[in-house]
Amino acid sequence: DFEASFIRLIDKVTNGSRIEINQTGTTLYYQPGLLYGGSLEHDCSPSRSIGYYLESLLCLAPFMKHPLKIVLRGVTNDQVDPSVDVLKATALPLLKKFGIDGESLEIKINRRGMPPKGGGEILFSCPVKKVLQPIQFTDPGKIKRIRGTAYSVRVSPQMANRMVESARSILNKFLPDIYIYTDHMKGVNSGKSPGFGLCLVAETINGTILSAELASNPQGQGVAVLPEELGQNCAKLLLEEVYRGGCVDSTNQSLALLLMTLGQQDVSKVLLGPLSPYTIEFLRHLKSFFQIMFKIETKSPEEEEHKGGEKVLMTCVGIGFSNLSKTIR
Repeated sequence: DFEASFIRLIDKVTNGSRIEINQTGTTLYYQPGLLYGGSLEHDCSPSRSIGYYLESLLCLAPFMKHPLKIVLRGVTNDQVDPSVDVLKATALPLLKKFGIDGESLEIKINRRGMPPKGGGEILFSCPVKKVLQPIQFTDPGKIKRIRGTAYSVRVSPQMANRMVESARSILNKFLPDIYIYTDHMKGVNSGKSPGFGLCLVAETINGTILSAELASNPQGQGVAVLPEELGQNCAKLLLEEVYRGGCVDSTNQSLALLLMTLGQQDVSKVLLGPLSPYTIEFLRHLKSFFQIMFKIETKSPEEEEHKGGEKVLMTCVGIGFSNLSKTIR
């Protein structure tokens, strides 16, 4: 269901791609076309959140022919995929480091939609780039502030405040500069299902951004979650992410590696925390598609420094990809 919706989305974004699926739906023949872009709309399947579709668009958007402006409708926050809030807070600054910036790079949440029925809506726009800059991003730096969003839709607005208080009770032990916004959507903007959740983002002095998030169980599924518990668990998840460390959080490791691969023929370095299984599989794909190998060095932290878990330094030379379909003005 959601995979079919994803294929339709890719078909909208490209021009001239051929897609054939056999009758049992087990094999897919895909002949890619030109990444076209432009202004689009897409209704995502509510069984996965918009983040699932957005992740792939973030990889493709800088290489379109025309700048992409797309409205996605569906579930904005769920428990499976990175939510729109997290991608807005972490993936966009990462793209900026590679030189993909400008006023038109944004993710805007118009409506929130919680599972199972969805009803959310976001706008994602991204400029096109001819070439990417190589990056040297090896020092995460110390954490200077924590920001966050507590959202509640179709439940009491007090839920958000209860999450904020319980999350702060844990995080205040570590640093004072914590600000968590409460976002209570009303009426049509609140989607079709009740729910609440919390998205926390830690920012370091060098501009590294680490994130964690949690959402309540969908209506009619699982046990009801207390907002206090959710707030505390989310704060603990953020501390776990900080312990794992690195310059890119675990959600965006693969995006960073892809952009490094497609950079100019120059050395890019990035320091990551422990590689997630997804990233490891992604590295195999990079090898089969681009014949590129990363140099992987493990760095164990010194005992005195309390720098958290083991780190991995990833180094590669870009393949010098340049966006040929970009319209030259």
